[in-house]
Amino acid sequence: MVDPLILLLFILSGSAAGWMGIHLLPIGVVNETTDAEQLRLILTASGGGIGLIAGLVFKRLRVSLMQQVRTMPTDLLVSRALGLILGLLVANLLLLPVLLLPFSGGVALVKPLLAVVSNVFFGILGSNLAEVHGRTLLRLFNPASTEALLVADGVLTPATAKILDTSVIIDGRIRGMLACGLLEGQVIVAESVIDEMQQLSDSTNIEKRAKGRRGLKLLRDLRETYGRRLVINSTRYDGKGTDDRLLQLAGDTGGTLVTADFNLAQVAQVKSLKVMNLSELVIALRPEVQPGDELNLKIVREGKESSQGVGYLEDGTMVVINDARELIGQRRPVVVTGALQTPTGRMVFGRLETNKDSKTTVKGKSQGKTEAKTKTDQTTTQRPIDPR
Repeated sequence: MVDPLILLLFILSGSAAGWMGIHLLPIGVVNETTDAEQLRLILTASGGGIGLIAGLVFKRLRVSLMQQVRTMPTDLLVSRALGLILGLLVANLLLLPVLLLPFSGGVALVKPLLAVVSNVFFGILGSNLAEVHGRTLLRLFNPASTEALLVADGVLTPATAKILDTSVIIDGRIRGMLACGLLEGQVIVAESVIDEMQQLSDSTNIEKRAKGRRGLKLLRDLRETYGRRLVINSTRYDGKGTDDRLLQLAGDTGGTLVTADFNLAQVAQVKSLKVMNLSELVIALRPEVQPGDELNLKIVREGKESSQGVGYLEDGTMVVINDARELIGQRRPVVVTGALQTPTGRMVFGRLETNKDSKTTVKGKSQGKTEAKTKTDQTTTQRPIDPR
């Protein structure tokens, strides 16, 4: 809506300048023209065309400038603005004595020309100096902060904003990640995500209604816990769905999209956006299980094959155990034989540990034989000798 309005304003301005510009033409040109109204229409059309071209150029410059502003760190943006203001202030202070000098004739045109050149020169100079040395201004505002010193020196990179997807809000694990400090920076929740959870809360499906209410309750708790750190983005993007609008928001703000949706994470990576897949993060934080490791697991259900049983590690990783179908409900020692990593999770394969059982059985049998032999020897020794 903004771009068409800008183009319309440029076209109207150009047309108005052409309509009124006929009075600025030399008198001889206007007198030689047989139809002054036709000339006025030509100038109006020409001015409108020039205004359209200028509007298109201004539109492209505006888009480029807004893209730079959205992706630019806040400290750099503020320092550039301060540098520009200081540069313009210095330029006008230096120009003040020159503008007070009396000039006559054509020399008087030097004043506006000198004003334009000096303002442009000192404005660009101040902005460039602030870009190079502007981060040191953080030391003036908070000299005792170690983080401010590191950011000012360029050693520490400011944390990017985290944009939450509907899936991670409903999942609930985002609360623990924020509490543990795994997510830094501002937490942004798009208006479209809240609308989607509201639709789920009003759904006739019991499961969807429970998910929506759980997500809204989580947002309320996060608001009470973190306050201003949780930001509600009210920008309305044009898109087919919530995922498309979240991708646009991540592209405009330069933030990191936090999601548990595998397909959405893949699309974000294709578009070269910053993304954090919660499922991949959970898998990366799981302890590694190597072949040969011994586990003590409870077989909870049967597997796909006729002889397989299934158990689970403490982190929820599924362990498929061979020859354990008949041991469902029992806890047995298991030896890991291999692991399979998939995009959706990890699967571990194992077998029952039979060596310990066999060793225990053999040890029990040999111990029983030894005890029987000892008892026999004792009986023989204690038997009285027949005097006959």
